[in-house]
Amino acid sequence: MPIRFADRLDNVETSAIRELFKLLGKPGIISFAGGFPDSALFDVEGMRASVDAALSTDPGAALQYGATEGFQPLREQLAAFMAAKGAQSVAAEDLIVTTGSQQALDLLGKTLISPGDTVIVEGPTFLATIQCFRLYGARLVSAPIDGQGVRTDELERLIVEHRPKFIYLIPTFGNPSGAMLSLDRRRRVLELAARYDTVVVEDDPYGDLYFDAPPPPSLLQLSAEVPGSRERLVHCGSLSKILSPGLRVGWMVAPAELLAKATMCKQFSDAHTSTFAQATAAQYLAAGRLPVALSAVRRVYSERAVSMGEALRREIGAAVSFVPPAGGLFVWARLTGADGRGTDAAALARRAIDEGVAFVPGAPFYCADPDQATFRLSFATVGKERIEEGVRRLARALA
Repeated sequence: MPIRFADRLDNVETSAIRELFKLLGKPGIISFAGGFPDSALFDVEGMRASVDAALSTDPGAALQYGATEGFQPLREQLAAFMAAKGAQSVAAEDLIVTTGSQQALDLLGKTLISPGDTVIVEGPTFLATIQCFRLYGARLVSAPIDGQGVRTDELERLIVEHRPKFIYLIPTFGNPSGAMLSLDRRRRVLELAARYDTVVVEDDPYGDLYFDAPPPPSLLQLSAEVPGSRERLVHCGSLSKILSPGLRVGWMVAPAELLAKATMCKQFSDAHTSTFAQATAAQYLAAGRLPVALSAVRRVYSERAVSMGEALRREIGAAVSFVPPAGGLFVWARLTGADGRGTDAAALARRAIDEGVAFVPGAPFYCADPDQATFRLSFATVGKERIEEGVRRLARALA
């Protein structure tokens, strides 16, 4: 007898990115496909010292079961981390620690989505978000974006038309778009949340990876200036891109009623995020090492982003368009068809593998009406010379 799987699995497919990774075993391939931070930039010495401190300060607490809401010293450090960036109103009790920010998305699916509910997401958006929300039966609606993030005029129209359960946005250096929502649009998003009594989820794993000037204040910070918006705002953060993905430490700030429901669902899921990982992260943040480590990371990623932009303009020219990112890990590009070189990014991806370079076509990042000419390039784990060689290979595949 075949296994009878849950009906909800009919709504999701295997990640197109994970399927692509199966093709990356070819020797010498240059990969722009991943969305990972560069492991060579991890502060290993700082992490080792934090592990030692966690085990010497209170080993019993670090190695024992813990509260579902999170390890209290880490919750306090995360609140202080956000306060240092301008969100002074966040207290430790206003957040729960999650197993990566992706668990926060899953908890939102469990607590907010009933089958058939409408959720508005950006077009394009984080692929795992599309899969997660569809798993819980959401009907996803795509809000268009441009170089300044989600178009708030279109967002308002979609809110009025669909009355969504909530809106999911990555306002700062989004994955895959790399776009940064402008300050005026950030305020407008919060105004719309208050006006239409709609929950807005701000996912912010990349906001600290800016290259030059810091980005505009987060929605969480700005909510203090827009009456009625804080009660409708959820903020998700993560240490994965700025410290270490292996820690699997994220957090969620939300209204008390939602936080209580999310905590209950998390208890059913994993009881709590690894206490040892939380204690390590708490010691690291308390030691004050993160600003120094982030400064070095920003400098390297900035140089690599510039190298990729210059290589794309030099090697491919008018056949590709993109907005140079001001932070994050990605260049979001579009094939223009100039010089007759085609606009099918999926077909280009297959030819690129043969040339020894990999990237992710853009279509899977759309919940509807995908732009087949778009694609995502990550510069985070590739040095300058390899970036230039990879783009040359990409140009050959496009020729």
